[in-house]
Amino acid sequence: MPNKDVKLVDVDKPKLYRDVFPYSEFPRAVFDKRRLDYDIPDDIWITDTTFRDGQQARPPYKPEQILRVFDLLHEIDGGSGLIRQCEFFLYSDRDRKAVELCKERGYRFPEITGWIRAVPADFRLVSQMGLAETGILTSASDYHIFMKLRKTRAQAMSAYLDIARAALENGVIPRCHFEDITRADYDGFVLPFAAALMKLSDEYDMPVKIRLCDTLGFALPWPGASLPRGVPKLVHGLRRIGVPSERLEWHGHNDLHKVEVNAATAWLYGCSAANAAIFGSGERTGNPPLEALVVEHAQIKGITTGVDYTAITELAEYARKELHFEIPSNYPIVGKDFNVTRAGIHADGLLKNEEIYNCFDTQRLLNRPIGVAITDKTGAAGIKHWIEANYQIEIAKHDPRVAKIKDRIDAEYAADRVSIISDEEMFEWARDAFEEDLPPLRS
Repeated sequence: MPNKDVKLVDVDKPKLYRDVFPYSEFPRAVFDKRRLDYDIPDDIWITDTTFRDGQQARPPYKPEQILRVFDLLHEIDGGSGLIRQCEFFLYSDRDRKAVELCKERGYRFPEITGWIRAVPADFRLVSQMGLAETGILTSASDYHIFMKLRKTRAQAMSAYLDIARAALENGVIPRCHFEDITRADYDGFVLPFAAALMKLSDEYDMPVKIRLCDTLGFALPWPGASLPRGVPKLVHGLRRIGVPSERLEWHGHNDLHKVEVNAATAWLYGCSAANAAIFGSGERTGNPPLEALVVEHAQIKGITTGVDYTAITELAEYARKELHFEIPSNYPIVGKDFNVTRAGIHADGLLKNEEIYNCFDTQRLLNRPIGVAITDKTGAAGIKHWIEANYQIEIAKHDPRVAKIKDRIDAEYAADRVSIISDEEMFEWARDAFEEDLPPLRS
């Protein structure tokens, strides 16, 4: 039976876990002997923080840009509920205009939600915008409670519960963001606070949600990792005191390169929602990449009816051109060279069967045909593949026109060239080699 009677442990001094977080050294991974079984919810989904955390490390988006990204998230979702919610700032006129523009669309998914601090003045913004749900900043660690808020645990918890109650009294679902949960006293604060929120939920017969915020990216995905860093145990403990999976949401950062796997791990151990931002944008090292979680979801639950995976590519193109995202060329799923090979032996394998060197059908699923980058390592097979990919033609690897182009490439590198051969150069050299026989470009 769920145990909702866990008690707050108020303390005089903050618990800082110096054995785990020495600060003068890298954080330490601590393990115990307790392993947990998977507890994958029947329904898992993504929530989006592109318009909140996702723009805290960049110039603010224009309302029209937010609307376009919102439209593309809706297009990816395709009415499936995979991308279930988006959260928005509500403070400036620009923030509120963006919310109004998105509300006018009338989409079911993503649902528009807010984000506020745990103060009554902020809650009035939610009421003014007519939102059904809002995130509330409820810092969980003693680092934040003692050192930032200058409060005791009891004082902080009382203030958090007051604002959650105010939301419920106004018919708004509170989503409490347990900031810095991976450095919090789990038994002494996290569980008692969560239990108190579930009692409020019962009292008002309304859902209260909990977001587990790995604010500095300390979380560990391994089953044997101890609290407060172990994701499986963080989720399992909340489930054990009766918090339903559908009211749990994971929010991570990538400070230690585990942002996506931690989000997926939260799914595996009983958390229904994983919070993300497009292309891993977000404060400092960023949040889980939304597009990565869309693909991760498909690996765990299978292809979802309605989801338009090709719209991920459209979103990336918009982000590059209009939002000035600098997406690295080798970035998974959407990077320019994500499915481009440079090695000649790889290109030869692609010609025999593209499954040899392509991790899935990128043409069908992402509208990204497989490509070959031309270098001194490409060889005749790669040149043949480049020509056939760009022109409506099939040619032999040993076609003399292929050999002519290869000779020009070899000459470039013999003259100490170090950069790749550009498509523009290849188009010119193909015209020279094929002369009148050059077929039309593929559409």
